Amino acid sequence: MRVKALIGSFYQDKVIDKALEVQGHWRNAFVKSQKSKAYFKRYQVKYKRRRDGKTDYRARIRLINQDKNKYNTPKYRFVVRFSNKDIVAQVISSSIAGDLVLASAYSHELPQYGLKVGLTNYAAAYCTGLLLARRVLKMLEMDEEYQGNVEATGEDFSVEPAESRRPFRALLDVGLVRTTTGNRVFGALKGALDGGLDIPHSDKRFAGFKKDEKQLDADVHRKYIFGGHVASYMRTLMEDEPEKYQSHFSEYIKGGIDAENMEEMYKKVHAAIRANPTAVKSTKKPPTEHKRFNLKKLTYEERKAKLIQRLNALNSSTADDEDEDDE
Repeated sequence: MRVKALIGSFYQDKVIDKALEVQGHWRNAFVKSQKSKAYFKRYQVKYKRRRDGKTDYRARIRLINQDKNKYNTPKYRFVVRFSNKDIVAQVISSSIAGDLVLASAYSHELPQYGLKVGLTNYAAAYCTGLLLARRVLKMLEMDEEYQGNVEATGEDFSVEPAESRRPFRALLDVGLVRTTTGNRVFGALKGALDGGLDIPHSDKRFAGFKKDEKQLDADVHRKYIFGGHVASYMRTLMEDEPEKYQSHFSEYIKGGIDAENMEEMYKKVHAAIRANPTAVKSTKKPPTEHKRFNLKKLTYEERKAKLIQRLNALNSSTADDEDEDDE
């Protein structure tokens, strides 16, 4: 009887273990399996640029979606991106094959228009946006018809459609930048608007917008467009920390730029951009010799000769050792 009872309890334990296993439990741990084999079989990885954190596809799909009744008409985006030393502004349209760049402008082009320092601030972003706008309109032969806002006053400006052709329309693409009030992205936007492009926007994010009063202070915005915020910081450092001023603004001092003549410099830059926005091809010659950081791949004959050379050296060294032993 005792043996039968033991056998019965053994089988009873087996049945309980099997039941727990079916339910996704273990007898001792009681841990439920969250992801089955079917989950991993059906798992689909996200796009690479999403995994790298480079593209917000939720925003992108809304910027590039085009109505079917537009018959493959390109939908343009005004794309602005910032790096540590440069500002990139491009007008891009999307196709199934990939993105197509209509025109582009960079802040490293600004030295040829007279702006040699401070190539990443709000004022430089305005100049880059203005350069791209004038370049696109000249490419499309619309620069005479749409002059934009010739004198930057800091007030909000939207281009009015002319009788013959409608203004060039694009949508602002800020990427992953936080759209805070006074962000440099909106400096580039303001430059493009003053340059004559039609970009849907609001004045709530321009530098100088007052949240309490719910209106844009044009004087403050104008100050940022002409580098007034940099000039005021220069004056503060000159009075409080002269040594820091000498090191921080060393390139400005070399170029003879101070707080007093900064606005005049930016006015000349704007005029030069409007006079000739065409891109200049680089005169830099391609390198004659390419640097190699890895060993050159040898041919069969070269490898064979190298092996023979090593064997001869080895044989000669062993022969010398034998001669020394004989002596």
